[in-house]
Amino acid sequence: MTGVLSDKVVVVTGSSRGLGFEIARACAAEGARVVVSSRSGAAVERAVAELSAAGAQVSGIACDVSDRGQVEGLLAHALAAYGRVDVWFNNAGYPAPYGPTVAVPSEDFLQTIQSNVVGTYNGSIVAMCYFLARRAGKLINILGRGDTGGAVPMQSGYASSKSWVRTFTLSLAKEYAQSGVGIYAFNPGMMSTEFLTRVEAVAGYEGKLKVMPTIIRMWSNPPEVPARRAVWLASSATDGKTGLEIHEVGRGQFLLGALREGLRRLTGRRAPQGTFEVLTVPAATEAPAARKP
Repeated sequence: MTGVLSDKVVVVTGSSRGLGFEIARACAAEGARVVVSSRSGAAVERAVAELSAAGAQVSGIACDVSDRGQVEGLLAHALAAYGRVDVWFNNAGYPAPYGPTVAVPSEDFLQTIQSNVVGTYNGSIVAMCYFLARRAGKLINILGRGDTGGAVPMQSGYASSKSWVRTFTLSLAKEYAQSGVGIYAFNPGMMSTEFLTRVEAVAGYEGKLKVMPTIIRMWSNPPEVPARRAVWLASSATDGKTGLEIHEVGRGQFLLGALREGLRRLTGRRAPQGTFEVLTVPAATEAPAARKP
C-alpha cells in the first residue's frame, strides 16, 4: 500500500478505541505498519482484528504505560514485528471524575497522573533512547484541555497533567533540536468519543454538566478529523520542524460552531440527538465549600 507513510512503522499507545484507534487506522490507510496497545489485552485483540479486516498491517500488545517495563516491552514487540520504529504517539490518557479536587477519589486523581504524566514520560524516554541512537524518528505527544496552563476548575488533575505534557514536550524539543529526532505537541481538540460523551462526575456535581451536549454539538469533531492531522505530523511534511505545537481547533471553528447553534435556536430547529452519559461516583470527602448551609 502506498501513501504518505508508506513503509513507516508507527506505535500508538492507548489505541484500542477513540482517537488512538483512529490515528492507527489513518496511519495504516497511508501505508504505515502500525502497533496498537492498551491496558486490556482483549481490547487490543479486538482493535487488531478490526484493523486487519480493513487491510491494515497491524500488530498489538497490552501495555500499561505507567509501567516502564511494559513500555519497553511495547518497543521490543514493535521491533520484533517490524524491525524498527519510525513514529511514536503517546496518546494513552485517563480523566479523573468531574468535580472539586478534594472530593475526587484519590485513586482516580493519581491514576490520571500515572497515565497522563508518568505514561507520557515513560513513552517519551523509551522512544527517545531508541530514536537518538538512530538520529531519526518522530515523537508526538497528545495534549488536551488545560495544556496552556489556565485554570480549569473541576478538572484540575487532567488539566494540570496536560499542562505538564506540553511543557515537557516542548522542553524535549529544545534539548534535542539538533538530534535529528522530531518532537511535536498535538492538541486534537474536542472529539465525539467516549472520553467526552461518557464521563464520570462526583455526586452532587452532575448538574453542572447539563450544558455539555450543547458544547459537544457546537465544537466537537469526529476523531477521524484530528487523526488526519496526526498523519500529517507523522509524515515527511514536518521533517526538520521539530518543536511544532499544533491545535486542531482554532478560533474560526469556535465562532462557526457558536453561529450554527445560534441560527438553530433562532429558526426553532430541533437539536440533533447525541449521546451523552454521566456516571456518578461517590465523593471522597465533602469539601467545605460544597456543603449546604
